[in-house]
Amino acid sequence: MDALSSVLKSVRLEGAVFLNAQFAAPWCIRGRFGLARAKQRIPSADHVVFFHFLVHGRCKVRLAGSPVEDAMEASAGDVILLPQDDRYVMGSDLHLVPMDTDNVDAAAAAAEDEFIQMRHGDAHTGTRFVCGYLGCNQSSIRPLIRALPRLACIPIGDGEAMALLRELLRVGVRESLAPRPGAEPMSAKLAELIFVEALRRYAQMLPPEVSGWFAAVRDAHVGRALALLHEEPGKAWTVDDLAREVALSRSALAERFTSLVGEPPIQYLIRWRLALAAQVLRTSTEAIARIAARSGYESEASFTRAFKREFGLPPAAWRRARSP
Repeated sequence: MDALSSVLKSVRLEGAVFLNAQFAAPWCIRGRFGLARAKQRIPSADHVVFFHFLVHGRCKVRLAGSPVEDAMEASAGDVILLPQDDRYVMGSDLHLVPMDTDNVDAAAAAAEDEFIQMRHGDAHTGTRFVCGYLGCNQSSIRPLIRALPRLACIPIGDGEAMALLRELLRVGVRESLAPRPGAEPMSAKLAELIFVEALRRYAQMLPPEVSGWFAAVRDAHVGRALALLHEEPGKAWTVDDLAREVALSRSALAERFTSLVGEPPIQYLIRWRLALAAQVLRTSTEAIARIAARSGYESEASFTRAFKREFGLPPAAWRRARSP
Protein backbone atom coordinates (compact mmCIF):
# COMPACT_ATOMS: atom_id res chain seq x y z
CA MET A 1 0.00 0.00 0.00
CA ASP A 2 1.32 3.48 -0.88
CA ALA A 3 1.69 6.21 1.76
CA LEU A 4 -1.26 8.26 0.53
CA SER A 5 -3.57 5.25 0.75
CA SER A 6 -2.20 4.43 4.20
CA VAL A 7 -2.92 7.91 5.54
CA LEU A 8 -6.41 7.98 4.01
CA LYS A 9 -7.13 4.53 5.40
CA SER A 10 -6.29 5.71 8.91
CA VAL A 11 -8.33 8.93 8.59
CA ARG A 12 -12.07 8.83 9.14
CA LEU A 13 -13.52 11.06 6.43
CA GLU A 14 -17.17 12.03 6.58
CA GLY A 15 -18.88 14.60 4.46
CA ALA A 16 -21.43 15.43 1.80
CA VAL A 17 -22.10 17.08 -1.50
CA PHE A 18 -24.50 19.86 -0.53
CA LEU A 19 -24.68 22.64 -3.13
CA ASN A 20 -25.56 22.79 -6.82
CA ALA A 21 -24.83 26.33 -8.07
CA GLN A 22 -25.25 28.10 -11.40
CA PHE A 23 -24.02 31.65 -12.06
CA ALA A 24 -24.20 33.88 -15.13
CA ALA A 25 -21.57 36.59 -15.64
CA PRO A 26 -20.96 39.01 -14.11
CA TRP A 27 -20.88 37.47 -10.65
CA CYS A 28 -18.71 37.39 -7.54
CA ILE A 29 -19.33 35.63 -4.22
CA ARG A 30 -17.54 35.39 -0.90
CA GLY A 31 -17.97 32.32 1.25
CA ARG A 32 -16.71 29.78 3.72
CA PHE A 33 -18.25 26.53 4.86
CA GLY A 34 -17.16 26.62 8.50
CA LEU A 35 -16.36 23.90 11.02
CA ALA A 36 -19.47 24.76 13.06
CA ARG A 37 -21.71 23.68 10.17
CA ALA A 38 -19.76 20.47 9.68
CA LYS A 39 -20.05 19.62 13.38
CA GLN A 40 -23.85 19.80 13.15
CA ARG A 41 -23.67 16.62 11.11
CA ILE A 42 -20.29 15.25 12.22
CA PRO A 43 -19.86 16.08 15.94
CA SER A 44 -16.51 14.30 16.16
CA ALA A 45 -14.89 16.43 13.41
CA ASP A 46 -12.33 19.03 14.42
CA HIS A 47 -11.32 19.95 10.88
CA VAL A 48 -13.22 20.55 7.64
CA VAL A 49 -12.02 20.45 4.02
CA PHE A 50 -14.17 22.35 1.52
CA PHE A 51 -14.25 22.02 -2.27
CA HIS A 52 -15.96 23.17 -5.47
CA PHE A 53 -16.10 20.89 -8.50
CA LEU A 54 -16.61 22.90 -11.71
CA VAL A 55 -19.01 21.13 -14.04
CA HIS A 56 -19.27 23.83 -16.72
CA GLY A 57 -17.75 27.20 -17.54
CA ARG A 58 -14.90 29.14 -15.96
CA CYS A 59 -14.25 31.33 -12.93
CA LYS A 60 -11.51 32.93 -10.86
CA VAL A 61 -10.85 32.30 -7.19
CA ARG A 62 -8.60 33.73 -4.48
CA LEU A 63 -8.33 33.65 -0.72
CA ALA A 64 -10.17 36.51 0.96
CA GLY A 65 -7.69 39.25 1.79
CA SER A 66 -5.25 38.29 -0.95
CA PRO A 67 -4.66 40.56 -3.99
CA VAL A 68 -6.85 40.10 -7.05
CA GLU A 69 -3.63 39.51 -9.01
CA ASP A 70 -3.07 36.31 -7.00
CA ALA A 71 -6.32 34.76 -8.22
CA MET A 72 -6.31 31.33 -9.83
CA GLU A 73 -8.35 30.49 -12.93
CA ALA A 74 -10.50 27.37 -12.92
CA SER A 75 -12.44 25.71 -15.72
CA ALA A 76 -14.73 22.72 -16.17
CA GLY A 77 -13.18 19.58 -14.72
CA ASP A 78 -11.22 21.42 -12.02
CA VAL A 79 -11.55 20.94 -8.27
CA ILE A 80 -11.08 24.09 -6.21
CA LEU A 81 -9.79 22.77 -2.90
CA LEU A 82 -9.69 24.67 0.39
CA PRO A 83 -8.03 22.19 2.77
CA GLN A 84 -8.15 24.61 5.72
CA ASP A 85 -11.62 25.98 4.97
CA ASP A 86 -10.41 29.55 4.49
CA ARG A 87 -12.76 32.32 3.45
CA TYR A 88 -12.55 32.75 -0.32
CA VAL A 89 -13.75 35.02 -3.14
CA MET A 90 -14.86 33.44 -6.41
CA GLY A 91 -16.49 34.79 -9.55
CA SER A 92 -16.27 35.83 -13.18
CA ASP A 93 -14.90 39.25 -12.14
CA LEU A 94 -13.16 39.54 -8.77
CA HIS A 95 -13.16 43.34 -8.96
CA LEU A 96 -16.92 43.27 -8.25
CA VAL A 97 -18.23 43.70 -4.72
CA PRO A 98 -18.78 40.07 -3.65
CA MET A 99 -22.14 38.73 -2.55
CA ASP A 100 -21.86 37.00 0.82
CA THR A 101 -23.22 33.43 0.88
CA ASP A 102 -23.47 33.21 4.68
CA ASN A 103 -27.17 34.05 4.80
CA VAL A 104 -28.02 31.51 2.11
CA ASP A 105 -26.01 28.81 3.87
CA ALA A 106 -27.65 29.54 7.24
CA ALA A 107 -31.13 29.21 5.74
CA ALA A 108 -30.20 25.91 4.13
CA ALA A 109 -28.68 24.48 7.30
CA ALA A 110 -31.96 25.05 9.14
CA ALA A 111 -34.01 23.23 6.52
CA GLU A 112 -34.70 19.51 6.46
CA ASP A 113 -33.11 19.17 3.02
CA GLU A 114 -29.49 20.28 3.32
CA PHE A 115 -28.94 20.37 -0.43
CA ILE A 116 -28.94 23.93 -1.77
CA GLN A 117 -29.88 25.07 -5.27
CA MET A 118 -28.19 28.44 -5.88
CA ARG A 119 -28.77 30.43 -9.09
CA HIS A 120 -27.71 33.89 -10.22
CA GLY A 121 -29.02 35.32 -13.47
CA ASP A 122 -29.70 33.27 -16.58
CA ALA A 123 -27.13 30.66 -15.70
CA HIS A 124 -27.83 28.00 -18.32
CA THR A 125 -24.72 28.96 -20.29
CA GLY A 126 -22.72 30.28 -17.34
CA THR A 127 -20.62 28.61 -14.68
CA ARG A 128 -21.96 25.56 -12.89
CA PHE A 129 -20.34 23.88 -9.92
CA VAL A 130 -21.14 21.39 -7.21
CA CYS A 131 -19.76 21.91 -3.70
CA GLY A 132 -19.03 19.58 -0.84
CA TYR A 133 -17.13 19.19 2.39
CA LEU A 134 -15.34 16.59 4.46
CA GLY A 135 -15.12 16.57 8.23
CA CYS A 136 -12.16 14.75 9.71
CA ASN A 137 -9.72 14.48 12.60
CA GLN A 138 -6.99 17.10 12.35
CA SER A 139 -4.22 15.10 14.00
CA SER A 140 -4.39 12.13 11.63
CA ILE A 141 -4.86 14.13 8.43
CA ARG A 142 -2.14 16.62 9.32
CA PRO A 143 0.51 15.21 6.91
CA LEU A 144 -1.83 15.93 4.01
CA ILE A 145 -3.04 19.32 5.22
CA ARG A 146 0.49 20.58 5.91
CA ALA A 147 1.60 19.53 2.43
CA LEU A 148 -1.27 21.24 0.56
CA PRO A 149 -1.49 24.94 -0.24
CA ARG A 150 -4.34 26.85 1.43
CA LEU A 151 -5.99 27.13 -1.99
CA ALA A 152 -5.46 24.70 -4.85
CA CYS A 153 -7.00 24.43 -8.30
CA ILE A 154 -6.59 20.83 -9.41
CA PRO A 155 -7.56 19.62 -12.91
CA ILE A 156 -9.26 16.24 -12.89
CA GLY A 157 -9.11 16.21 -16.69
CA ASP A 158 -11.48 15.19 -19.46
CA GLY A 159 -10.81 11.46 -19.53
CA GLU A 160 -12.58 8.51 -17.94
CA ALA A 161 -12.16 9.87 -14.41
CA MET A 162 -13.89 13.13 -15.36
CA ALA A 163 -16.73 11.33 -17.13
CA LEU A 164 -17.25 9.06 -14.14
CA LEU A 165 -17.25 11.97 -11.66
CA ARG A 166 -19.72 13.92 -13.81
CA GLU A 167 -22.12 10.99 -13.86
CA LEU A 168 -21.74 10.33 -10.15
CA LEU A 169 -22.35 14.02 -9.43
CA ARG A 170 -25.53 13.96 -11.52
CA VAL A 171 -26.73 10.97 -9.54
CA GLY A 172 -25.71 12.63 -6.27
CA VAL A 173 -27.61 15.82 -7.11
CA ARG A 174 -30.74 13.85 -8.01
CA GLU A 175 -30.49 11.86 -4.78
CA SER A 176 -30.06 15.01 -2.71
CA LEU A 177 -33.03 16.77 -4.30
CA ALA A 178 -35.33 13.77 -3.88
CA PRO A 179 -33.66 11.77 -1.11
CA ARG A 180 -34.29 8.08 -0.86
CA PRO A 181 -33.02 5.61 1.76
CA GLY A 182 -29.21 5.51 1.59
CA ALA A 183 -28.84 8.95 -0.01
CA GLU A 184 -26.78 10.39 2.87
CA PRO A 185 -23.95 7.81 2.87
CA MET A 186 -23.89 7.94 -0.92
CA SER A 187 -23.36 11.71 -0.82
CA ALA A 188 -20.62 11.27 1.78
CA LYS A 189 -18.77 8.70 -0.33
CA LEU A 190 -19.04 10.93 -3.39
CA ALA A 191 -17.41 13.81 -1.48
CA GLU A 192 -14.65 11.46 -0.35
CA LEU A 193 -14.13 10.19 -3.92
CA ILE A 194 -13.72 13.74 -5.28
CA PHE A 195 -11.26 14.60 -2.51
CA VAL A 196 -9.13 11.48 -3.04
CA GLU A 197 -9.05 11.95 -6.82
CA ALA A 198 -8.01 15.57 -6.34
CA LEU A 199 -5.14 14.50 -4.04
CA ARG A 200 -3.94 11.92 -6.54
CA ARG A 201 -3.97 14.44 -9.37
CA TYR A 202 -2.23 17.04 -7.22
CA ALA A 203 0.62 14.63 -6.51
CA GLN A 204 0.92 13.78 -10.21
CA MET A 205 1.02 17.41 -11.38
CA LEU A 206 3.84 18.57 -9.07
CA PRO A 207 7.01 19.51 -10.96
CA PRO A 208 10.02 17.22 -10.41
CA GLU A 209 12.06 19.78 -8.45
CA VAL A 210 9.37 20.39 -5.79
CA SER A 211 9.82 19.00 -2.27
CA GLY A 212 7.16 18.22 0.33
CA TRP A 213 5.07 15.27 1.46
CA PHE A 214 3.35 14.68 -1.89
CA ALA A 215 6.66 14.83 -3.73
CA ALA A 216 8.01 12.30 -1.23
CA VAL A 217 5.08 9.97 -1.88
CA ARG A 218 5.90 10.09 -5.58
CA ASP A 219 9.60 9.33 -5.03
CA ALA A 220 10.42 5.65 -5.60
CA HIS A 221 12.57 5.19 -2.47
CA VAL A 222 11.14 7.72 -0.01
CA GLY A 223 7.59 6.88 -1.04
CA ARG A 224 8.23 3.22 -0.22
CA ALA A 225 9.79 4.19 3.12
CA LEU A 226 6.76 6.32 3.98
CA ALA A 227 4.45 3.46 3.06
CA LEU A 228 6.34 1.09 5.35
CA LEU A 229 6.17 3.52 8.28
CA HIS A 230 2.44 3.96 7.77
CA GLU A 231 1.73 0.26 7.30
CA GLU A 232 3.58 -0.79 10.49
CA PRO A 233 3.87 2.24 12.77
CA GLY A 234 4.28 0.04 15.86
CA LYS A 235 7.38 -1.70 14.53
CA ALA A 236 10.73 -0.71 16.07
CA TRP A 237 12.00 0.82 12.85
CA THR A 238 15.55 2.08 12.39
CA VAL A 239 16.89 3.99 9.43
CA ASP A 240 19.03 0.94 8.61
CA ASP A 241 15.90 -1.24 8.46
CA LEU A 242 14.15 1.19 6.14
CA ALA A 243 17.21 1.55 3.93
CA ARG A 244 17.44 -2.21 3.46
CA GLU A 245 13.73 -2.42 2.61
CA VAL A 246 13.91 0.29 -0.05
CA ALA A 247 17.30 -0.80 -1.47
CA LEU A 248 19.14 2.41 -0.66
CA SER A 249 22.10 3.22 1.57
CA ARG A 250 21.36 4.50 5.08
CA SER A 251 22.90 7.91 4.45
CA ALA A 252 21.23 8.33 1.05
CA LEU A 253 17.79 7.49 2.44
CA ALA A 254 18.18 9.75 5.48
CA GLU A 255 19.32 12.65 3.31
CA ARG A 256 16.65 12.20 0.63
CA PHE A 257 13.85 11.61 3.15
CA THR A 258 14.76 14.72 5.15
CA SER A 259 15.11 16.82 2.01
CA LEU A 260 11.67 15.87 0.69
CA VAL A 261 9.61 15.43 3.86
CA GLY A 262 11.28 18.10 5.96
CA GLU A 263 12.29 15.88 8.88
CA PRO A 264 14.25 12.62 9.41
CA PRO A 265 12.46 9.26 9.08
CA ILE A 266 12.32 8.41 12.79
CA GLN A 267 11.10 11.88 13.75
CA TYR A 268 8.36 11.50 11.15
CA LEU A 269 7.46 8.09 12.59
CA ILE A 270 7.21 9.53 16.10
CA ARG A 271 4.82 12.24 14.90
CA TRP A 272 2.70 9.69 13.05
CA ARG A 273 2.50 7.42 16.10
CA LEU A 274 1.38 10.38 18.22
CA ALA A 275 -1.23 11.30 15.60
CA LEU A 276 -2.61 7.77 15.70
CA ALA A 277 -2.57 7.89 19.50
CA ALA A 278 -4.55 11.14 19.41
CA GLN A 279 -7.14 9.49 17.20
CA VAL A 280 -7.53 6.60 19.64
CA LEU A 281 -7.84 9.04 22.53
CA ARG A 282 -10.67 10.84 20.73
CA THR A 283 -12.64 7.78 19.77
CA SER A 284 -12.18 5.33 22.65
CA THR A 285 -11.87 4.97 26.41
CA GLU A 286 -8.76 2.81 26.16
CA ALA A 287 -6.29 3.32 29.01
CA ILE A 288 -3.55 5.85 28.28
CA ALA A 289 -0.89 3.38 29.45
CA ARG A 290 -1.95 0.90 26.76
CA ILE A 291 -2.00 3.60 24.07
CA ALA A 292 1.49 4.65 25.21
CA ALA A 293 2.83 1.10 24.92
CA ARG A 294 1.35 0.63 21.46
CA SER A 295 2.86 3.96 20.41
CA GLY A 296 6.36 2.70 21.23
CA TYR A 297 6.86 4.29 24.68
CA GLU A 298 8.20 2.34 27.64
CA SER A 299 6.28 4.40 30.18
CA GLU A 300 3.13 6.48 30.34
CA ALA A 301 5.19 9.40 31.64
CA SER A 302 7.47 9.51 28.58
CA PHE A 303 4.44 9.24 26.30
CA THR A 304 2.73 12.08 28.15
CA ARG A 305 5.77 14.35 27.73
CA ALA A 306 6.02 13.60 24.01
CA PHE A 307 2.28 14.03 23.49
CA LYS A 308 2.27 17.39 25.28
CA ARG A 309 5.18 18.62 23.14
CA GLU A 310 3.26 17.69 20.00
CA PHE A 311 -0.28 18.78 20.90
CA GLY A 312 0.13 21.27 23.72
CA LEU A 313 -1.81 19.25 26.31
CA PRO A 314 -1.18 15.98 28.17
CA PRO A 315 -3.20 13.03 26.83
CA ALA A 316 -5.89 13.01 29.52
CA ALA A 317 -6.61 16.72 29.17
CA TRP A 318 -6.51 16.50 25.37
CA ARG A 319 -9.02 13.64 25.46
CA ARG A 320 -11.41 15.60 27.67
CA ALA A 321 -11.18 18.66 25.43
CA ARG A 322 -11.51 16.88 22.09
CA SER A 323 -13.78 13.89 22.63
CA PRO A 324 -17.23 14.35 21.08
